Amino acid sequence: MINQKTTAMGQKETMAGFLFLLPLLIGLSIFYFYAFFQNIFISFTDMSSFGKPAYIGLENYKRLLTDPKFWRSLKTTFKYVAVSVPAVMVLGTLVAFFLQKARKWSSFFRTAMFLPAVTMPAAIGLLWRWLYNYEFGLINIIFSQLDIARIAWLSEPALVVYSISIVLIWSMVSTQMIILLAGLQNIPTMYYEAAEIDGASPFQSFFKITLPLLSPTLFFVTIISVINIFQIFDFIFLMIQPTALAMRYAMSLVYYFYDRAFIVFDKGYAASLSMVLFVIILLITIIQFVFQKKWVHYN
Repeated sequence: MINQKTTAMGQKETMAGFLFLLPLLIGLSIFYFYAFFQNIFISFTDMSSFGKPAYIGLENYKRLLTDPKFWRSLKTTFKYVAVSVPAVMVLGTLVAFFLQKARKWSSFFRTAMFLPAVTMPAAIGLLWRWLYNYEFGLINIIFSQLDIARIAWLSEPALVVYSISIVLIWSMVSTQMIILLAGLQNIPTMYYEAAEIDGASPFQSFFKITLPLLSPTLFFVTIISVINIFQIFDFIFLMIQPTALAMRYAMSLVYYFYDRAFIVFDKGYAASLSMVLFVIILLITIIQFVFQKKWVHYN
């Protein structure tokens, strides 16, 4: 009798849990899985805003191979990743390490460092656009006071990628710092105590204890950083005029997708761009998982 009641209660709890999950599952099915497979189909069509799309096979993907804008935006996207990911990892780790060691004002510094993570990307983009302004930006005003020549941060082709990367790094470090700080706090203190007894310096403890034991968290942060930076769009959209010459050198693959899909309305070609980006991110993530055995220590 008790077993029957227990089984009935378990079934009710399972059903209740499923009902709570149902709205999420419906949303994922419609806006993620259905949209994903629909996007694959659209990439094989000449879909635009008018008329019925026709199946054209691999024509959109063949067109990619001879599209200079695609190759330029792809190269620029890799440049964002190459500049921003190492900077986010190094700065995030160092900031998390020093915040963990800080005793006085630690709560204040943690709150201050986390502010960019809770700030809307639109606000961040507009703020830095003003800071970078050639005539009235705070950075160039400080430079002029120090007799340093003003810099065209957002219009100089050679600088625009690095200018946007600085904003990207500034906005991402706070989130990654919180994750890394949690990883640091999970490292048992007995390892540091043993190292101190053996006469190890703080420098040796950091590289021989902290980094190896933090490597699983670093691996996770690296994956999400690479994925997020490959999808950079908002700061480019907010900080650079579409008609500016600098856009040619700042355009990422996601921005080029936006341009093809919502400005030119060449949605079939835009879908093929998004699928290429998906495959690139998937392959890089797989490579990261394969090579994690070389540097990630779970024990």
